[in-house]
Amino acid sequence: MTNQELKQTANEIRKGIVTAVHAAKSGHPGGSLSAADIMTYLYFEEMNVEKDNEKKDDRDRFVLSKGHCAPALYSTLAEKGFFSKDELLNLRHVGSFLQGHPDMKHIPGVDMSSGSLGQGFSTAVGMALAGKLDNKNYRVYAMAGDGEIQEGQIWEAAMFAGARKLDNIVLIVDNNGLQIDGAIEDVCSPYPIDKKLEAFNFHVINIDGHNFDEIRAAFKEAKETKGQPTAIVAKTTKGKGVSFMENQAGWHGKAPNDEEFKIAMEDLEKAGEA
Repeated sequence: MTNQELKQTANEIRKGIVTAVHAAKSGHPGGSLSAADIMTYLYFEEMNVEKDNEKKDDRDRFVLSKGHCAPALYSTLAEKGFFSKDELLNLRHVGSFLQGHPDMKHIPGVDMSSGSLGQGFSTAVGMALAGKLDNKNYRVYAMAGDGEIQEGQIWEAAMFAGARKLDNIVLIVDNNGLQIDGAIEDVCSPYPIDKKLEAFNFHVINIDGHNFDEIRAAFKEAKETKGQPTAIVAKTTKGKGVSFMENQAGWHGKAPNDEEFKIAMEDLEKAGEA
């Protein structure tokens, strides 16, 4: 896909995120919107996945370690054709397979249930190790939040991945700078993220997580890196694409009302036209 096509797809995914959270009257729009561009690149350009053969043995794996940002994953999977976009309207509803956090048993295209912060990356590292032991060529991608990496389990997994030289895994840190209680540096600063990961034997790439040229180059570099895992630290904007949500910690975990939903969709419609 061209960068323009990727931008258009990401904008559609953002519409799906806002639509789903509004319909649920709860959820996490801020961190879902910040992740949309990278999610778009992963599923529409980078990863070996097929909607009609979702469990194929050699598929690439993705784990959303920051599982509360499930609307980003669900909207991406719907855009990719794993299930109907109409299902997004049932997010968090009783009887819906689209739960508040990813569920590998019921949601097409989900490789790992997640939501307990820190644990997703550990399971991704396990998948990468399994690939090495089984001489498989699949790659594993995991997305963590910058607030999530305050969890100790992230660093246990990173230490193991670095020690085992798991060059088939990529950790993406969605560095939007905000968590539920405010700025990450005020709550419990993880900075410098890149230097910490380098100390765990990661090859680290810093990028603008909304620039598709930089995203494309980073994943290419990750594939070419041998003998160590790669971490892509993506600087992003929380609430990206919705004017009143951008860089506002208050939109970490609440849904827009009807009036706010209308404004958000108008913002995204204008972005699509642009």
